[in-house]
Amino acid sequence: MIKAAVVLVALSGAAWGQEGTQAPGGLLRWLDKLSGETADVELSRGQSAAWGRLTIQLDDCLYPSDDPSSDAFAHLTIRDSLVQDPVFSGWMIASSPALSALDHVRYDVWVLRCVTE
Repeated sequence: MIKAAVVLVALSGAAWGQEGTQAPGGLLRWLDKLSGETADVELSRGQSAAWGRLTIQLDDCLYPSDDPSSDAFAHLTIRDSLVQDPVFSGWMIASSPALSALDHVRYDVWVLRCVTE
């Protein structure tokens, strides 16, 4: 509950101090903690990609209107093929990946940036 409140404050215009713009997509990085393998994936809003046991869907990506390269706020839904419910559904912030992180024994996923073109 506290995570959700912190993310909502971070996304609000008053706390953010600037307007947010919806991006057409986002760039994510995945890590398999067992093998050490990493991969970057660019997804459009609503698109998903599978890697290992995970399927990641990019629901939305927002960035500051006056400085697109400064930060990214992405809403992700992450599913593990071995679990019925999503293992993560919420906002991740590129500049603060630990604030709202995927808690998975094998995989890490984090947002690098929004795709603005």
